[in-house]
Amino acid sequence: MDNIYQIDNLDRDILHALMANARTPYAELAKKFEVSPGTIHVRVEKMKQAGIITGTRVDISEKQLGFDVCCFIGIILKSAKDYHTALDKLDKLDEVVEVYYTTGQYSIFTKVMCKSIEALQDVLINKIQTIDEIQSTETLISLQNPIIRTIKP
Repeated sequence: MDNIYQIDNLDRDILHALMANARTPYAELAKKFEVSPGTIHVRVEKMKQAGIITGTRVDISEKQLGFDVCCFIGIILKSAKDYHTALDKLDKLDEVVEVYYTTGQYSIFTKVMCKSIEALQDVLINKIQTIDEIQSTETLISLQNPIIRTIKP
């Protein structure tokens, strides 16, 4: 059985602060939480080793880059054995930004970002629906994304 790293209140505070601004210097966190910068460093490293902190990233505005259409595509595969091949092909499509292997009606649920409805139509007709392993798709266009957040530790 895998050992799960148990976070305490200091770890939780560090995570909240870094989730708000991953570029916060350790010295600043140390002052805020009344511990040494070395303690912050050790705690962050332990959480990295435990797989709790998996990296840092830059969040971008898709809209500011011209990607105005966000949609979700439910994919039904011809056979369960087609999953890995279909996944490899979906991974090669820049417009596919997230993929989930799911239970229920769809085998795969994807998030796709396009610059326009015409671009989405092209992705569907000339890319996704040409994947041999896909039996059918259902597309749901997102009108807005009013809540975006990660899980709170």
